[in-house]
Amino acid sequence: MDINQLKTRFAEEFGGHQDVRLFFAPGRVNLIGEHTDYNGGYVFPAALTYGTWALVTPRQDGKLRFVSTHFNVKAECSLDQLVYVKEEDWANYPKGVISKLLTYPSISSSLRGADILYYGNIPNGAGLSSSASIELVTALAISRLVNSDIPMIELVQLSQQAENQFVGVNCGIMDQFAVGMGKKDHAMLLKCDTLQYDYVPFQANGYKLVITNTNKRRGLADSKYNERRSECEQGLLQIQKVLPYILSLGDLRYAEWEQVRGVIQSDVIRNRVEHVVSENERVLLATRSLKENDLISFGQYMLQSHESLRDLYEVTGLELDTLFEEAAKVPGCVGTRMTGAGFGGCNVSLVREEAVEEFKKRVAENYTLRTGFIPDFYVCEVGDGAKEITGL
Repeated sequence: MDINQLKTRFAEEFGGHQDVRLFFAPGRVNLIGEHTDYNGGYVFPAALTYGTWALVTPRQDGKLRFVSTHFNVKAECSLDQLVYVKEEDWANYPKGVISKLLTYPSISSSLRGADILYYGNIPNGAGLSSSASIELVTALAISRLVNSDIPMIELVQLSQQAENQFVGVNCGIMDQFAVGMGKKDHAMLLKCDTLQYDYVPFQANGYKLVITNTNKRRGLADSKYNERRSECEQGLLQIQKVLPYILSLGDLRYAEWEQVRGVIQSDVIRNRVEHVVSENERVLLATRSLKENDLISFGQYMLQSHESLRDLYEVTGLELDTLFEEAAKVPGCVGTRMTGAGFGGCNVSLVREEAVEEFKKRVAENYTLRTGFIPDFYVCEVGDGAKEITGL
């Protein structure tokens, strides 16, 4: 990203401004713990150095204008007409965030409009949380634009609410939390219902995180995501009949689950719960392995995670399963799994540094041969959460 080119584009779209400010929010990769977040369980994400930048300047006429360097769709509205418009596509995410921010008196009494230009290098629709990245960069930019010091954790929560209530995607808190609260060279062990978290150093010396994009787009709002969430809610209700103290599937230990699994008659619902409970255990075991610098064990838990998502939760599909199978064959790859909601998107692998080029070559050849899609690879670093970039 060239900041001068962005400033030029900003001036072309909105006119020249002296008081433009720049904000950044990362994408995220979830190392392990998939579909546990909205079940109140543990996840283990990390912020990336890929992300979304927003150039922003205030207005005084009550208007909001949104432009992206990646999408043709532009949006304009007034502060008192923040409504979901399907044709405005990506712009509904920042609109939803600003509608939530306006519930704060410190924002509503001070904000008089804004022009925002977005630039991102997260593959759109790949499952690396481009939506949460847009949400958090908007939340931080608008709040700081009017000198409001809303804590980051509150910006995280209101961004999730915006996606749930304004956009209509019933996501959990993990994406926004990782994007807002990320820390360089650390992953985050997060309990999603309590928001208790712990930073764990990610010191994969001699290894690289390689994210592989299937390049099969998956529309999260239109996928079976909400269906899976509903199935888990049904399972929880049945379990609560015999274990009323269990408030979420994330509170159900595997030993307890083994004792009560018979109360669920549906094979499908039982499989969904089996995944969530076992995945929750894997997150804790994998985190312990990382703390002990046992990357081989960590990689084994990644493999088990994908198999559970494939066989029990059924959110993988041909492309993700092919990437998993081909990645696992390559010498030097110690762990691999789908990451994100599934139904397309990305795979994350832990690969010995000297094997990365061979990994990319072999996986690309065999994946394309089997699926017809050409994958993209991203060798990733773990970065910081949302922040303002100064000294322009």
